[in-house]
Amino acid sequence: MTKRVTSLAAAIERAGLRDGGTVSFHHHLRNGDGVLNMVMDALEAAGLRALRLAPSSLFPVHAPLSRHIANGTVSAIETAFLAGPVGQSVMAAGLAEPLRLTTHGGRAAAIRDGHLRIDAAFIAAPAADEVGNIAGTLGPNACGTLGYPMVDVRHAAHVVAVTDHLVPYPCVPPAIGAEDVDTVVVVDSIGDARGILSGTTRPATDPADRAIAAQAAALIAVSGRLVDGFSFQTGAGAISLAAAGAVAEAMAARDVTGSFAAGGITGAHVGMLEARLFRALLDVQCFDLEAAASHARNPCHRAISAAAYAAPGPRGAVVDRLDAVILGAAEIDRDFNVNVTLGTDRRLIGGSGGHADTAAGAGLAIVTTRLVARGFAKFVDRVACITTPGATIDAVVSEAGIAINPARPELAERARAAGLPLVGIDDLIARAGAAATVVSEATRASDTTVALSLARTGEILDRIRAPRHAPRGAPSSTSA
Repeated sequence: MTKRVTSLAAAIERAGLRDGGTVSFHHHLRNGDGVLNMVMDALEAAGLRALRLAPSSLFPVHAPLSRHIANGTVSAIETAFLAGPVGQSVMAAGLAEPLRLTTHGGRAAAIRDGHLRIDAAFIAAPAADEVGNIAGTLGPNACGTLGYPMVDVRHAAHVVAVTDHLVPYPCVPPAIGAEDVDTVVVVDSIGDARGILSGTTRPATDPADRAIAAQAAALIAVSGRLVDGFSFQTGAGAISLAAAGAVAEAMAARDVTGSFAAGGITGAHVGMLEARLFRALLDVQCFDLEAAASHARNPCHRAISAAAYAAPGPRGAVVDRLDAVILGAAEIDRDFNVNVTLGTDRRLIGGSGGHADTAAGAGLAIVTTRLVARGFAKFVDRVACITTPGATIDAVVSEAGIAINPARPELAERARAAGLPLVGIDDLIARAGAAATVVSEATRASDTTVALSLARTGEILDRIRAPRHAPRGAPSSTSA
């Protein structure tokens, strides 16, 4: 028996897709993904219209999707992260329905609970056999873990494995089993795994950024949470990644053995595992090729699904067991609301990914950021878009000091007793304004809602309205 078909066109026909159907993709190849673009071209060639897209994230490499929006092949998108030209297209012309910007956990819960019904899931498979066992650790485009499609394949009406590396049965070790796959198609290339390391997924080298990372680690150390069993995650921003090294130094100095580090895993986290600072890595996606190689060789580097990672609800999630998380920001306001979605000129620059999930779940959520980026103040009276509510943020660390959320007086007292440089959030706003060299023009919003920023539980946090003029540039955000 084989599930293999000869072409994407044949796979689409077998899936029984119709106009208005929902198709999903995952982003483990990140800016090296080639599957979404080739499948969308095939869907257009099949004459399908008004499709709903449910990718886990979209990157600049997916720019051709703008054409499919313009010609009516795509009418709606639901995703946790969107960076690149597709975001500009959405802001300029909109979709038939407002773009829905979820969190990674919110997307997984919507699929799991039946609120987001997928008609066909197309899985970029680094390796597969003819009956649909899929591995992420084999082949020329091995990407490591496959946490996002694990949710899709369990609930989609039809699952298509798209691979450029067909191996003899059985494909081992499988990340996704053949029982969840309906069709296999072989293509010349699913993309380029070198694109996994993209955007801001590079650690900071600037001395000021590294000093911020050190202060974030010091705050964790005085919080009372840096003890045996400590659990930890960093975001994908440069300062956040640098903070992983500073936390490692603090753990080694205190002889602390942590339980796990989680989320998108990098070589920095691999180093902490191999130094026995953590007993395990719980990995929903690999952020670099070193992490992918680690997952292939180390049984303590475990893959987890997006639902296990961050889906809200009574079943529990890894993010709800985090002691501390370090995150980035494009903007933060006096209520500690964080924006990693929208630029000051109303350009889409990303989205939550796991940002809001981890902030809500962690015992200590720290944002690290400079006062100014590209001349723009990053501390503002009101963020351009609420991505992560301020009620879930405990502290912000900048080069000008540490601001503690007033709702966390016990953390402020510990930091003050340790001599850490505390400042008020209003002071950081004033200093950022004084340091800014570019005064943000008040880009007027139209009355048209083009996107919705959603909480991990699905509620609307903010409505994003189209600008009245074309966007011209904005501060960057973190990656998904």
